[in-house]
Amino acid sequence: MSGSTQLLLKKGVADPALFALLADLPRESVVSVEGMVRRSEKSQRGFELAPTRIDVISRAGVPLPLGVVDKVGADLDTRLNHRVLDLRKPAVHAVFELRHAVLRGLRDAFTHRGFLEVETPKILRQGAEGGATLFPVEYFDTRAYLAQSPQLYKQMLIGAGFERVFEIAPAFRAEPSDTIRHITEFTSFDVEMGYIDGAEDLRRLLEDALTETLADARADLTRRGNPYAEKIPDAKPPFPRIPFSLAEEWLGRPGAEEDLGTEDEKAVGVQAEKEFGSPFYFITDYPTRVKSHTFYAQRQDEHPELTGYFDLDFRGLEIASGGPREHRLDRLEANIRTADLTPEQFPGYLEAFRYGMPPHGGWGFGVDRFVWMLAGLPNIRETRLFPRDRYRLDP
Repeated sequence: MSGSTQLLLKKGVADPALFALLADLPRESVVSVEGMVRRSEKSQRGFELAPTRIDVISRAGVPLPLGVVDKVGADLDTRLNHRVLDLRKPAVHAVFELRHAVLRGLRDAFTHRGFLEVETPKILRQGAEGGATLFPVEYFDTRAYLAQSPQLYKQMLIGAGFERVFEIAPAFRAEPSDTIRHITEFTSFDVEMGYIDGAEDLRRLLEDALTETLADARADLTRRGNPYAEKIPDAKPPFPRIPFSLAEEWLGRPGAEEDLGTEDEKAVGVQAEKEFGSPFYFITDYPTRVKSHTFYAQRQDEHPELTGYFDLDFRGLEIASGGPREHRLDRLEANIRTADLTPEQFPGYLEAFRYGMPPHGGWGFGVDRFVWMLAGLPNIRETRLFPRDRYRLDP
């Protein structure tokens, strides 16, 4: 073979040059080995390969910037700086088998329920909620933004008669955070469904599909011999429903104007597990004062100070958020104005509501966060092949 080193073993006697080659060959080099497979009680796998030919396909550079089989660990920045080598580690590869199993389970669960997988634009003229968390991009002679959510397009598709849609796609949020739980590019699993009869339709759908997803993922990982199979918890619907007002009482801050923060979520998670014994629970009936910026969130007719919005939390971390959307054009436009925006900013979106829009709702589900919590990893960046954060654009 041109450009390779070829060594033949002569009549079962190893060529001394073979040992010299192997001793000199840097770790992580790529080789091709031919030989006879035979049983061996000394081998952990019960067999060994008696080589008759070895080709060196690609010789690795030295020194390695990151050990692959070393017992000594490296800090996360070093690992991410040399991510290709890091991804060769079996323990790291196992994380992405877990991620694959979750994504496949979600896709199957909703496909079996009659949902259509869609792809919405990721370069937009206007964000779903406005605000400063949008990444601007130059788009020919105008300004555009990377999508922070497929929210508006999901709703437009309901108006187009699709009725049940889901999307698994990247989203972008320009939050200048540098924490173990924030990244600027993340994967969102978004669902939208028409002809709902309130928030409970959505919650039942989510908890049933998630329960099915976890069972399928556990079975898949068990077949692979993946250690994360044992970390997947049992999900037993119905999940507890915890009104936002009760969560505020637990926190000792009734009537607060802001949403739950990170430490609040953790505290509610501890109390919820103590009260209900479930790692999964819904926080329901979000007040309008907390969701005022979410103009598409439907306010309750009987209690306009409340929305039908909910979060699904897992062990003290929000992993999904959504609820019924406002499908009545006049109320939707009023909500937009309340959020300090104008209807003129959303011409294509609002057109979908002028020509017949059924009651509908859905949610966004953070895939990275969920995998992070399932795996029990120190940092959410470990759930993405090549993570992006405030400081990292390479590799």
